[in-house]
Amino acid sequence: MTKQSILVIDDEPAIRDMLNIALDAAGFQVKLAEDAKQAYPIIIDTPPDLILLDWMMPGTSGIEFLRRLRREEININIPVIMLTAKVEETSKISGLDSGADDYIAKPFSPRELVSRVKAVLRRTSGKNLKDIIKVDALTFDPISHRVSINDQMIPLGPTEYKLLQFFLTHQERVYTRDQILDYVWGRNVYLDERTVDVHIRRLRKAISIAGQDNYVQTVRGAGYRFSTQVNT
Repeated sequence: MTKQSILVIDDEPAIRDMLNIALDAAGFQVKLAEDAKQAYPIIIDTPPDLILLDWMMPGTSGIEFLRRLRREEININIPVIMLTAKVEETSKISGLDSGADDYIAKPFSPRELVSRVKAVLRRTSGKNLKDIIKVDALTFDPISHRVSINDQMIPLGPTEYKLLQFFLTHQERVYTRDQILDYVWGRNVYLDERTVDVHIRRLRKAISIAGQDNYVQTVRGAGYRFSTQVNT
């Protein structure tokens, strides 16, 4: 059985060594890079199954490198866990909005890190959709990572894209804000549930052409659902 590969990008040798030992012991193939410049050729040559990315690095910062990856179709779906000493909620939101799949604050134990890696791999493996999803005039193409309405391309941020993907694959069911946080942001990320409301508004605005925003419905006292039926 082929081992899943993890790319560790961190400028601290001690952190790289610790993660190399812990991930290797957990059965992963590990690749190491000390900065974005060293990491990029590795990603292009042999795309990893997951990236552990340090936020604070010399040269190109982790958050800048993440945004670059998310702009490139070939790398857009690689799961990324941010490693950082920043613990403020605004920093967490910034990382997640830039396309991170999870967030772990330093210092952390190797055991917790391995657990997070496995959880993200489980969660994202179910998102590797290949079939185009169409709902009326809306087309969701997971291969090209494009969303269009009446053949007009709709620009979405990473979080809004994940939200739409979640709703399209979970239609006609009501989900609480906490459940949406778990599915879209991950179970180990602790954010105010009102964060969901902010991104729901952004998603609705983006898909408002021809009334598609009505598909994302508020269910009072319960949460949200995606439905093509009239909300009563």
